[in-house]
Amino acid sequence: MDSRCFLFLFRYYKANSITASVLLYLLLSAVLKATLAIDIGIPCLWKLLFHFECPGCGMTTAFTHLLRLDVDKADEANRSIFLLVPAAAGYLCFDFLKFKRRSTAEFQSETIN
Repeated sequence: MDSRCFLFLFRYYKANSITASVLLYLLLSAVLKATLAIDIGIPCLWKLLFHFECPGCGMTTAFTHLLRLDVDKADEANRSIFLLVPAAAGYLCFDFLKFKRRSTAEFQSETIN
């Protein structure tokens, strides 16, 4: 990866720092849980407060099973993972492309002036 690409990714991260930090943390915690059985995930506040599971409970477990390529266990943990992963990937792609177009337009307007 050349330095321009790294710089562009850093600018994208900086523009979306809160969202990117949360997503990176969730991804890191899922990878650690899938590979080393280290659980640093955020506990479900809904379950802690109300003592029953919310529709999102089991999502991290389902994602961990998907990382291990165990589709059946991912389906058992939370079936919504099969909607969330493609939706999140699509959102990230469209957001990145929008950022790229906006940054390219800003760069071109700066070079013209």
